[in-house]
Amino acid sequence: MIESVCVVGAGTIGSLFAGHLAQVADLSVLTRRKEHADALCEHGLRISGRSELHARVSATNDPRELPDVDLAIVACKGTDLDDVASSLSGRLPGATVMTVQNGLGAEEIVQRHGDWPLLSAITFMSGTRHSDTEVEYVLDTPTWLGPYEAAPCERAEEVAALIVSSGLKAEAFADLRPAQWSKLIFNATVNGVAALTGLPHDRHFAAENEGDGLGRLVRRLMDEGKAVAAAAGIPPGEDPWEMNVHATQRGSTHRPSMLEDVEAHRPTEVESINGALVREAERTGVPVLLQRALYALVRGKEASYS
Repeated sequence: MIESVCVVGAGTIGSLFAGHLAQVADLSVLTRRKEHADALCEHGLRISGRSELHARVSATNDPRELPDVDLAIVACKGTDLDDVASSLSGRLPGATVMTVQNGLGAEEIVQRHGDWPLLSAITFMSGTRHSDTEVEYVLDTPTWLGPYEAAPCERAEEVAALIVSSGLKAEAFADLRPAQWSKLIFNATVNGVAALTGLPHDRHFAAENEGDGLGRLVRRLMDEGKAVAAAAGIPPGEDPWEMNVHATQRGSTHRPSMLEDVEAHRPTEVESINGALVREAERTGVPVLLQRALYALVRGKEASYS
């Protein structure tokens, strides 16, 4: 039984996990900033929107103060993952660790810093962060998870059941790779295009029948990504194009994380998302002219900050 959980990283996704899981487990949170931890300890964490919750949580910015837990959900951004995993080295000895980062390679990074049993996860839920202590739950879409290497599949099923019991959506898979690649192709395209155009993820991304609509470019970018997955021997998962169309039809104008990073002049996750796809294309010998251009342009956007 999973009775205690630590959420590592208290951004939007981490806060959504923390606020919900605090309803069904002893919950601790590791933040980056001391003032964030102090605010959570004093005021708790409020989730609004698709859920209305107020959670009392134990929070700290010092990994040495973390209690032993059954499950640690590492929900920081990919750009911070190596530093965060290093700070956990030698800690949480009895925990299963679940990574929830965009792109590929998160598990290998965490594995360098400890021998925890690992679960891989990707999430489609999203929200809007209003303050250190309030996050609005916007898209109530699922988290997909599965075992990494020797971790037992039963553990992934237990974690998925716990997440569902908290009011979120989740599903466990014996092999997460098809789902990971569907999300990778979706993210490499939607995040990259949003970062360059300044558009939220709205109807423009699915407008393939509007002359030279942006949707045509989005579909071609996704087709390149699917060709790379096929060459890598990844069984087909959900069609990224259909995921894109469905998301735009939900009536939400979701702001992809890479767009928010560019607007704030922060480093993006382009290396673990677009870079991962382009590197796999090179390995498998698949031409991806559009994805390669998108990757270079987002990196150029980052370089323009200075």
